[in-house]
Amino acid sequence: MSWRKLPVGLTELCLDTTLRCGQSFRWRKSEDNIWSCALHGRILSLRQDAAHLYYRALFPEALHAPPTPPSSTPPSSDGTVIEIDDTKELVYHYLNLEPNLTQLYEQWSSADRNFETKAPKFAGVRILRQDAWEALVGFICSSNNNIIRISQMMEKLCIHYGSLIGHIDTRPYYDMPSPARLTGSKVEAHLRELGFGYRAKYLHQTAIMITQQDTRWLDSLRNPESPTLGLAKSSAGDMLPGGRSGYREAHGQLLALQGVGPKVADCVCLMGLGWGEAVPVDTHVWQIAQRDYKFGKGKHRSLTKLTYDAIGDHFRGLWGKEAGWAHSVLFTADLRAFSERLSSKTEVEEEIKEEDDAGLVSKIVTNIEIKEEHGVNFSSETVAKIELPASTSVKRELIEKSSLDRLDENTVHGKRKRQKGSKSRPKG
Repeated sequence: MSWRKLPVGLTELCLDTTLRCGQSFRWRKSEDNIWSCALHGRILSLRQDAAHLYYRALFPEALHAPPTPPSSTPPSSDGTVIEIDDTKELVYHYLNLEPNLTQLYEQWSSADRNFETKAPKFAGVRILRQDAWEALVGFICSSNNNIIRISQMMEKLCIHYGSLIGHIDTRPYYDMPSPARLTGSKVEAHLRELGFGYRAKYLHQTAIMITQQDTRWLDSLRNPESPTLGLAKSSAGDMLPGGRSGYREAHGQLLALQGVGPKVADCVCLMGLGWGEAVPVDTHVWQIAQRDYKFGKGKHRSLTKLTYDAIGDHFRGLWGKEAGWAHSVLFTADLRAFSERLSSKTEVEEEIKEEDDAGLVSKIVTNIEIKEEHGVNFSSETVAKIELPASTSVKRELIEKSSLDRLDENTVHGKRKRQKGSKSRPKG
């Protein structure tokens, strides 16, 4: 399949932000700025410029087939080739391109000054419509982990248990394995050998629990307003302070799975099941809540279950049924990988005229770079006097560091102690 294009600008979708902000962990970027992933039985590749999104699908047959003559498929009236597969629909669905993101950003900005400040440097962040199983596996792996290591784990999982779809150049692409592929008696031990640690047991046991349910159990928890590819939408009911009833039901059932605490359940609800009001609260979001929304005091001094729910309710009060999407923009802004976007450098020229012993006047031009961090202008007093020759440039930079905290793992370990000696299954 040759490259096709869609009229999608960078303010409506930014691949470089959306595909590496901790939603999905299997996309790989090439040196020529092409993102590729094995998805729905094909290798899907994406790239973009300022005005268009380009996509291409490579199917297993096409990857191994000999060269063929030009297609005899007649062009449509506007000169484009008629689609013979569902790749265009998959791209629209997976990238969640239907909502007008510019309007959503305006809506969220009008409700919250902090969002209004951060959002302009993080335009085009979309919540993906991933398969629920892939989201579940990815976020079980996220426990006490970082994006790079999660991505490595997901790649190992696909290489050892998924199906090979094909290669781009010399790089192989494997599809996501089904739950049934992870139910074997030797899977847990093998995953430990591959470096999954305690997550190996969670993945193995969760795969068993899911295969014991109806094959569409996970998808039955999905927001009907955000159905799987090819299905029609239906109403999800009224929005409540704690989220719609379907979201609360999905969140509760996910908690029965091994390795799933409140944060992982919310990640799966938001990024795998389409519940936009789900607000995952991890250490980044906890820091944001303390720094920008006055949490961390009184009864919300520490990140307890009560505080976790209060943060979610606060964001839902600000942004409604897409609170999780809006919060993800702030989450992205807090990631170290994107920290340079919140630092704008302002160059200031200081002209200092000095008269030396001979009565000659020299002009010293001092270039000072002042960083703007998190919306705050930082300046500093001179720490020491420095003798500067004429036309010397001095650069000063201010750097902030942050530390991380935990919540979700405590919930999981507490649940495991309560369940010791008994098997827990999700409700069908």
